[in-house]
Amino acid sequence: MVIHIEQIKRKTEARYTVAKLPYRNYVEERLHKFELQEQRALCDRREKKIRDEKYQRVSQSVQSALANCSRQAPSVAKNLKDKMHTVKAMGRRFEREDENMTQMPEQEEAIFFKLGDKNAYIPTGKTVIEYELSKLMTPEGERILAEGIYLKIKGSEKICIIGANGAGKTTLLKKIAEELMNRNDIKAEYMPQNYEDLLELSVTPVDYLDKTGDKEERTRIRTYLGSLKYTPDEMEHPIRELSGGQKAKVLLLRMSLSGANVLILDEPTRNFSPLSGPVIRKMLREFPGAVISISHDRKYIEEVCDKIYQLNPNGLQLISE
Repeated sequence: MVIHIEQIKRKTEARYTVAKLPYRNYVEERLHKFELQEQRALCDRREKKIRDEKYQRVSQSVQSALANCSRQAPSVAKNLKDKMHTVKAMGRRFEREDENMTQMPEQEEAIFFKLGDKNAYIPTGKTVIEYELSKLMTPEGERILAEGIYLKIKGSEKICIIGANGAGKTTLLKKIAEELMNRNDIKAEYMPQNYEDLLELSVTPVDYLDKTGDKEERTRIRTYLGSLKYTPDEMEHPIRELSGGQKAKVLLLRMSLSGANVLILDEPTRNFSPLSGPVIRKMLREFPGAVISISHDRKYIEEVCDKIYQLNPNGLQLISE
């Protein structure tokens, strides 16, 4: 069974669909229905255009004749008034018919976004990081999570660290982020698992991203947010009122505007919809810089990452490249 929940008409309307069939069949059937509905809607609109043009000609003809009718011909005037009454009744009937006209299919749209430009490219021979850590401790320092950690990343490699819950992946990524963000030869940006660690929850997305206060800059930010499917209303709400996916988009846009060439991402796809997920994966796959990430998302790992490391008590083990 498939339960599909979506927001349409720029998030002003919610819709759900329940289908008792496999997911791939549902997608194919949904696409087929949309194509048929679009064909009917276009046909209705062509017929409406022909009908309305004919109606306008008749209406204008009667109005013109009525305006030029001589007062000495009351019977003719009455006949024309009756015709005008019929024309108006026809217009009201057409309006009722238009209310039931086949609508163009509405569906939730995927986001449109690009991360990084040619300036984010890192030469293949450049070492982004050569990281060594004898012991990875819990944040409280109470116990050892892993020992003998070694990680070397060169050029625009995209790596993913996997491991069991509690293995210390997030703790390790934070340490790597601290080192990279203090470097001057690269520009690193970090997306934590908890977005609130970086976001200013009391300000709007536009205010958070605006670093200059220039009108042109704010207009550009609004354009970018619009491409990420933000509504004008969401752009004016405090960040704390946004969904997890919308908060994630703010951080991704911040990364894009910063000119970063190294991205450090903790579960980057976890709050995106099934429509936005493929866009995010493609965007990260095509990012010209390096990506260091943690993820449980199999599609993200398969489509984005060049190398996969597993974190266990004995350190980082390369399991796929």
